[in-house]
Amino acid sequence: MEPSSFGISPLIRLTLLGLYVALTIPLPFLTQVTSAPVPASWLWIGITIGAIALYAALSERVVLDQDGIQVTYPRWVPRWLRPGWVLPWQEVQALKPRSTGQGGLVYYFLTHSGKAYLLPMRVSGFAKLVQQVQQKTGIDTSDVRPLAQPWMYLILLGLTLMLLAVDSWTIWTVWTQGYPSPLN
Repeated sequence: MEPSSFGISPLIRLTLLGLYVALTIPLPFLTQVTSAPVPASWLWIGITIGAIALYAALSERVVLDQDGIQVTYPRWVPRWLRPGWVLPWQEVQALKPRSTGQGGLVYYFLTHSGKAYLLPMRVSGFAKLVQQVQQKTGIDTSDVRPLAQPWMYLILLGLTLMLLAVDSWTIWTVWTQGYPSPLN
């Protein structure tokens, strides 16, 4: 088996990064209007750190090869932030579904030693990943489906774009009202 690599779906990555920007970028501008006790510069620092952490989480790669499955991150991502994991095929005993608090299903690899590893479900080529897991483990994966369908992320992306439009209006309003720029 040639090693296969699966990254987070571009649609999911774009949507989550866009939502983060839409939810955080107006905050330093609004500190000017509300006379908030937190300086805008602190918010910019926090927003930047948060963006780096989110980008790190969204840089996850799932690698399947002859020996097993592993979840990895680029070298620049500290191991204490996103450690990743490696699971040899011979350790996999079962793939068990668990319901989420929102009513969805996630799947865990269960090992002979009793450990559980979350099956990455937000990757591009999820069907291919699941097919390769079935080939290597012999576990029936015909009922395994992604946690969220692409149309759900398309709707969230659309709502994020609308929120970004409102954010643009908010920032424009702050600037045109004569408040000092939080970018300085």
